[in-house]
Amino acid sequence: MYKKVSVLLLSLSLGCVSINAQEAQKSELHKNAEAAQTIPAARYNYIRAYEEYVGKGQLKQGIECGAKAASLYSKDGLHKEAFELLRTLDQVINTKATGSNASELHYYVTKERLQMYMKFRKPDSAKEQLNTMEAQAAAANDEKIKNDLLYSKAIYYYSFGLNAQGDAVFKEMANKLTASKEYDKVDEVYKQLIANGRKSNNANIVAQSYSNYLAWKDSTNALKHADEIAALKKQIADNEASIEEKDSSLTTRWVIIVGLLILAGALAAALVVGAIILLRFILQTRKQKKIINLEKDNNALKAKFISNISAQLDPTLEKLDSSKPEVKALMDFSAHIQTLSELENSTDEIETEEVQIPPFCEGLMDQIRDKVKRDVTLKINAPKMTIDMNKEYVTHILTHLLTNAAEYTPEGGTIWLEYKKRSAHTHQFLVSDTGCGIPEEKREDIFKPFLEIRDLTKGDGLGLPICKQMALKMNGDLEIDPEFTKGTRFVLDLHS
Repeated sequence: MYKKVSVLLLSLSLGCVSINAQEAQKSELHKNAEAAQTIPAARYNYIRAYEEYVGKGQLKQGIECGAKAASLYSKDGLHKEAFELLRTLDQVINTKATGSNASELHYYVTKERLQMYMKFRKPDSAKEQLNTMEAQAAAANDEKIKNDLLYSKAIYYYSFGLNAQGDAVFKEMANKLTASKEYDKVDEVYKQLIANGRKSNNANIVAQSYSNYLAWKDSTNALKHADEIAALKKQIADNEASIEEKDSSLTTRWVIIVGLLILAGALAAALVVGAIILLRFILQTRKQKKIINLEKDNNALKAKFISNISAQLDPTLEKLDSSKPEVKALMDFSAHIQTLSELENSTDEIETEEVQIPPFCEGLMDQIRDKVKRDVTLKINAPKMTIDMNKEYVTHILTHLLTNAAEYTPEGGTIWLEYKKRSAHTHQFLVSDTGCGIPEEKREDIFKPFLEIRDLTKGDGLGLPICKQMALKMNGDLEIDPEFTKGTRFVLDLHS
């Protein structure tokens, strides 16, 4: 009896330590991805987590995060990016994994492709992926993967109306999963079968599937109840035996005391292990801080270097004929680089002043009146208020946005400049137009500089990144309003 109690208590203690260690091993990027509120944010963090895990040799966690990022690409309609990422994952596996481990990782990448082809309603391509998964599952020789393969097969057959094949696989899978008490997967396949019957307007399949589903539910509930009753009976029997032992022998009390001592020892060992893990975490954190500080210093040096190059070019550029478009574009590009570099690396405090909103907005709108096309209407919605802001930065941002609106708003269109007070310390300027709008797939990148090689005579693409940096310097932000669909609306948030 003494040995059984000791082993049980020690197992429980070590189990708790193991769970905590597994949670500690999950990277911050991985946790950020799981907690993200938007698809782009989750996708970005999953990709960074994948790169971090692979760099550390944690291949399984890396491939898992990479596959999730590919799924989010597909969910956002970025199918090309999704397939490119999956191809990259396969290349990484081929380079870094061998044997059954490589087959297991390839299986989950191929499964993501299967789900995408099923989403596209391409049965032949999906079947090809399913055949590949079957070979990979056999090579991995893992029971969990084999069960998952049966589940994937059933969903495939039912999704494409191959009900006879689906029934055969489903029966095999249902028996295995029910025996291992994985009721949720069986339940999901039943629901998929019923949904497919409804989509194809096949009342017979729907009725038969629903009848079988109810029968399976009843049998499953009976099994669950039987398990619960058996567990309760065992618990009662164990409690009665424990009471009997306590009442009949003082030795049992000594066993309990010894068991508690062992538990205390195990907890002490767990604390030692936890302290070691914490110490390693602290050391890693210090190392990461050093790396981050080094990267910051390097970025500052790079920015200073770029700014110096730009400044050194100015005297030479000034000697050229500025009336030529190419020279003018190069001079503007040099000035924009200097401005962007200064904004990114400046630590100076932003100065503010009191500004009356109506005349300020009128003055901005007057600057573009001679730049708009015929019959374009200019509207201002600015209440009589005075706010404290950095007039230079706000003027630059709004002038740039209004100039762009004037360029892209067609004849007969409308341009709005609005001011709204959202709360006691939050203000907004909104610039809207009825132009062609900005494609959704490009909205994430318009505030990022140097993403593509451009013809400088057609613009250097640094205007909006500079405006974004100015907004951030004022403890604000500049974004596109995704709900405005009649053109483009930029929202400048300011926080006092």
